[in-house]
Amino acid sequence: MKRISFLFLLPVLLAGCCADVIPPAPDYSDESLWITRDEDPDGTGADIFYVVSTWEEDWKDENGRTVHYADVWKPEHQEHMGIEMKRARDYMAPGNRFYAPFYRHGTIEAFMTKDDDIIRERTRLSMQDVCDAFDYFLQKRDSGRPLIIAGFSQGGLAIVSLLKHMADSTYNQLAAAYVMGYKVTPEDLECKHIQPAQGASDIGVTICYNTVKDLKYIHPVVGHSSIGINPVNWCIDDTPAILHDTITVTLSPEYHVVVVKGYDGSEYAPYRDFINVGDIHSCEPWLYSESIAENMALRAKTWREQAASSAPCE
Repeated sequence: MKRISFLFLLPVLLAGCCADVIPPAPDYSDESLWITRDEDPDGTGADIFYVVSTWEEDWKDENGRTVHYADVWKPEHQEHMGIEMKRARDYMAPGNRFYAPFYRHGTIEAFMTKDDDIIRERTRLSMQDVCDAFDYFLQKRDSGRPLIIAGFSQGGLAIVSLLKHMADSTYNQLAAAYVMGYKVTPEDLECKHIQPAQGASDIGVTICYNTVKDLKYIHPVVGHSSIGINPVNWCIDDTPAILHDTITVTLSPEYHVVVVKGYDGSEYAPYRDFINVGDIHSCEPWLYSESIAENMALRAKTWREQAASSAPCE
């Protein structure tokens, strides 16, 4: 028998030891992996596909191995993601049909590296889950209805990934994409499906915003965006908007972030000095919820009007 060199086997052994522990894959035909609601009885609203943000830290499996992904089959992980998904559903679903999948999102430690290469690598599996869920959703939905996709933080990264993933025929169904609390990079803008919103009612566009108390707090991971819009008055210049009578919301056209005055975001405690340190990251889906809900309805209505006007005469 030939001897096999230990040095020859070493790279193989190391690769096996260092490989990521991957939780079981989702099966999106299983209804338990979705949070949904149909509040469009007359069929005049939109289909909203929402992607949840990061809820898990690195954790240990039953063998003591570190896991860098949420487990969609783990009840406590579903419970965590469900908090945000249900809260988004409560303001996005009225007048619409709402769909949100659980997915193996990357843990917060990937983003804390502040290294885009690591973030992309650590979330590759996560983005594939979202694309798989989206493709399943597309098979079931009525393509004659306006489509809205929205996501917060890592969910915003997923929305950018979906815009790159979707076929042209799907993009034609898109009323709008909402990237809440994440960035759109110059490389992302090379995708023909990513068209920055210019106002309140244009369709097929990408809405992106990040909130800070001051420009000095722009977050290096989520906030260095190449596009931005004011989610209250839908201006892309520095025209201020008043929210809830006391909060002034002003876009910086130079830095593509929203600066708020009159709101300190104190209900969102800093997390490991990483987020909510002047950037008020955790407010993104909630502070502007009324404005977002109204805007979704407006863009869906505009999409229907344009679809009707371009339909061939019988």
